[in-house]
Amino acid sequence: MRKLINYIVQVVVLLSLLACEKWLEREPSEILLDKEVWNDAKLAESVLANLYNRLDPQGGFTVAGFLAHTDVDEGMWSGGLGDNNNKNTRVNFPYNYRNYWSYDLVRDVNLFLEKVDASNKFTADEKVQLLAEGRFIRAYVYFLHVRAMGGIPLILKTYIYNGPGDVENMKVPRSTEAEVYEFIAKEIDEIKDKLENANSKTRANKWIALALKSRAMLYAGSLARYNNLMASPISTPGGEVGIPVDKARVYYEESLSASREIIESGKYRLYNENPDRSRNFYELFTNKGANPEVIWVHDFAVPGKNHTYTFENIPRSMRESAGGSSGLTPALNLVEAFDYLDGNPGMLKVNDPDGEYIYYTNPEDIFANKDPRLWGTVIYPGATFSGKRVSMQAGVMEWVVDRYERRQNNQLGSRFKDGGLLVGMDGPLPNAANVTNTGFNIRKYLDSKAGAAQQGIGSDVWWIRFRYAEIILNAAEAAFELEQAEEALNYINQLRERAGFGPNSLTVLTTEKIRQERRVELAFEEHRWWDLKRWRIAHEIFNGQDNSITAEKWALWPYRVVRPGDPDKHNKYVFEKRVAPRFTRPLFFRMGNYYANIPQAALNANPLLVKNPFH
Repeated sequence: MRKLINYIVQVVVLLSLLACEKWLEREPSEILLDKEVWNDAKLAESVLANLYNRLDPQGGFTVAGFLAHTDVDEGMWSGGLGDNNNKNTRVNFPYNYRNYWSYDLVRDVNLFLEKVDASNKFTADEKVQLLAEGRFIRAYVYFLHVRAMGGIPLILKTYIYNGPGDVENMKVPRSTEAEVYEFIAKEIDEIKDKLENANSKTRANKWIALALKSRAMLYAGSLARYNNLMASPISTPGGEVGIPVDKARVYYEESLSASREIIESGKYRLYNENPDRSRNFYELFTNKGANPEVIWVHDFAVPGKNHTYTFENIPRSMRESAGGSSGLTPALNLVEAFDYLDGNPGMLKVNDPDGEYIYYTNPEDIFANKDPRLWGTVIYPGATFSGKRVSMQAGVMEWVVDRYERRQNNQLGSRFKDGGLLVGMDGPLPNAANVTNTGFNIRKYLDSKAGAAQQGIGSDVWWIRFRYAEIILNAAEAAFELEQAEEALNYINQLRERAGFGPNSLTVLTTEKIRQERRVELAFEEHRWWDLKRWRIAHEIFNGQDNSITAEKWALWPYRVVRPGDPDKHNKYVFEKRVAPRFTRPLFFRMGNYYANIPQAALNANPLLVKNPFH
């Protein structure tokens, strides 16, 4: 902890904590002694700020974060052809994929709690607040552990090593998976009404704590239910993995209760500031003003702390620096998950019933009348970003005598012999770096401000950990699992109406429909991987089969038609669906991936740790 204090804490005693969204801007300005920190609440809060900033090392806008979206969500890597391209060619998910074993952070949180509790220099209110926030962080960290690893050792105090004789007392076995989830729920129940910061979006308050409980207990409920519906439930004899089925209902009830408390408070509402439904959904993620939907974020408001998400993922023709662009590119699999506004399934129409091409006047016409959330999530052929139209065209379909012949090359912006465009400035190309391979680019979270795509400047768009729409979805799922279908249907229709569907657009709700709504509403927000795991269907979706519509990443490539003798087809656009060329291995999720493996060093140090199944 001394190292933490010496190098992390800063003296910013003049900053008012009323500007709570700025409090994470603190940086160390001088070395502090241990006793100084625990004599001043503002210095202790600086330690707390560091603990917040150490959360989510794999997610959000770190390089690891947006690379992870190529697996945990539904895109692929179209950026550089180096090591990151391995995600497109990997045989299977390794057993350490998305593991989380952060006991250095657990120790620092526990030490923070002990130091605050032992100090007599804080007022009673200061101590209550600091302890409640520290316990919230610990609960969140244990949630990150349990969703990845199953039951893990619940360490709630620090251990001091004074010699070899202390080692045996430091060996703690894994708690059961159920015990960890129940610990999280109990902690939140005990601290939620002690947390201040009612209007903060960066540090814990009652509503952020309830959002964590809403999510965690939904996970626990679905694990208890769906794991036990498997032909061979995944479990260990001691319950380190595997939750008894009779706990499912109680967990769903706890999740629903937490969700309802947030909903009925009136504290948050769905973002509905722009009458253009497509733009409204996009702006939800980039508007850092009085955003009524956002509950908890990791902000990037500190000068020099901006992230490179936009630099890495902007469409090729719009980049502001050499390098970067088109890294994370959504797959056709996701695009077709968005329904049409008339309620029909979202399969894009590329051929008529006879198998002939369907001709479109403009590339964007194929997406007409789709769920507006698609535009807010994905940049598709013909769409605009920041007022500029993407130039996506894979080549030309030239009519020769009695058939089409495909014409294309690897030169972006090249022209065909008729003077028209051959290959778009934004691709797609079959095997090029930093050019979309799927025919799509990501829009969600992409920053349209000048300089955001420039290397060395970057974006300050925040990463949203919790938002109100997720709480609505959590409530819908929990209510449905509790046979409260009318309440669940009302929640789903609220989301769909905000998206652009008519009122009460659904009259019947199914498990599949709830899951589809989570898929499209929360795309690229790091939910999909964990949802598939807790529903126990990840091995069915990522089945390792060639040409699988779920395990392969599919692309949609547009072509301009050159057929001068036929004005109904000449200079129109046709599309082809194909497996993305750079994606050479279908995703293969093994049973051992339902729980990540415990690091070998931890197993070596503590023989009480039970390995996860299949490892």
